[in-house]
Amino acid sequence: MTGANGDDDDVARAPWIPGPRRSADDHADLTADPTVAPATDPAAQTPDAVAEAAVPDEPDVPQLTHRVLKSLLGAWALSACSAGETRAVEDHLTECAPCAEEALRLRDAVALLHEDRDLDLDPLLRSRVLENCLGRRPARVPVPEWVTPYDAETARLDALLRDIGESEWHAPVRLKWYEDERVTRRKTTVAGVIGHLLAVDGLVTSALGIKDPLGAGVPELSPTERTEAFWSALDRPPNRALRGPWRDQTHTLIRTVSFAGRGVGDLTVTYKDFALPLRDSLLERAFECWVHADDIANAVAYPYAPPSGAHLHGMIDLAARLLPAALAGRRRSGLAAPARHLVAAGAPGRSLHLEVEGAGGGHWYIALDSPAAVGSPDLAVAQVAMDGVEFCQLVAGHISPEEAAAGQDGDREAIRDVLSAAASLSRL
Repeated sequence: MTGANGDDDDVARAPWIPGPRRSADDHADLTADPTVAPATDPAAQTPDAVAEAAVPDEPDVPQLTHRVLKSLLGAWALSACSAGETRAVEDHLTECAPCAEEALRLRDAVALLHEDRDLDLDPLLRSRVLENCLGRRPARVPVPEWVTPYDAETARLDALLRDIGESEWHAPVRLKWYEDERVTRRKTTVAGVIGHLLAVDGLVTSALGIKDPLGAGVPELSPTERTEAFWSALDRPPNRALRGPWRDQTHTLIRTVSFAGRGVGDLTVTYKDFALPLRDSLLERAFECWVHADDIANAVAYPYAPPSGAHLHGMIDLAARLLPAALAGRRRSGLAAPARHLVAAGAPGRSLHLEVEGAGGGHWYIALDSPAAVGSPDLAVAQVAMDGVEFCQLVAGHISPEEAAAGQDGDREAIRDVLSAAASLSRL
């Protein structure tokens, strides 16, 4: 079969496609003076004159080849063709099925350009795109599943940083955490927060043998001490120049873990006062990244959503697993009630039922008397129900145990101790 103008091409008959809606401004007489009234010559208002004026001039339709008409489809979709070219293209579309399909796609694409839409991307868009790409061509060295929360949260924060202006890097940010039985605040800037994340992520990179952002030969420091040391070492106030080193470090960390093999997840990362397996440490770093990204977003009035449900569930699960040890530590310091019924390690013991609602929620049973005991629904003496994001705000130290709007039932002392232990997990 040949094209409309004799070109050899695989074409078929297709329904006529109406052109894109034209703007009135495209056809207005912009040379006319709006202050001058139109002529009202009676001779010009005869029936023949009115009829002649009502019929528009027929455009000259050029004779164009299929190749030229195909090249005009983009201009046609944008209403950038002359009247004659528009008529030629639309006549061609009734005869050529491939061009008709392409015209439909181009017209739909142009419609998206003109539609009023929210410019904030869906936080799950990156995951969906990656999933689709990996479904078509799996990665030669895939990122381990337990690394994906850190990968996703660092990418989301980087997208936020790309959007903010130079001056917003110096916007004040108040970091909050729970210390000495109260919410503590530390003032910094957006750039200072990125410096904090860079310095504390260095604990993980050091455990993997990657360059420490604080330099070689740094003694063992807590996250707070590392942050203060990093800020003090800067020769000028932190600025947007920190974004590059921070993002390079996250990429290097993810790449190193992906190439390291299965056993790397059990590597120990030391935080001076406590330690975590690498797989839990990266989950903790993902949580920290989200919390501080939310701090930055609030400082610059930027909309920022919580993590995906699966990633949020993992973060809540990590906090729930750390609660028995945190509760035992507070008990040794005299900040929690004494244990009532000690049991052997691995045995079920007195528990609190933690019910987390919303995306990422679930049910956890927190051992109350011994960190080595196993939480048991049969031995639950109290229940706390909270929204997932609110629970994370408590764990981050952004709200105090007294401010947590939790549904509570059962042993009031156990509830108070567990909520306080959750808040004590926070730090700078």
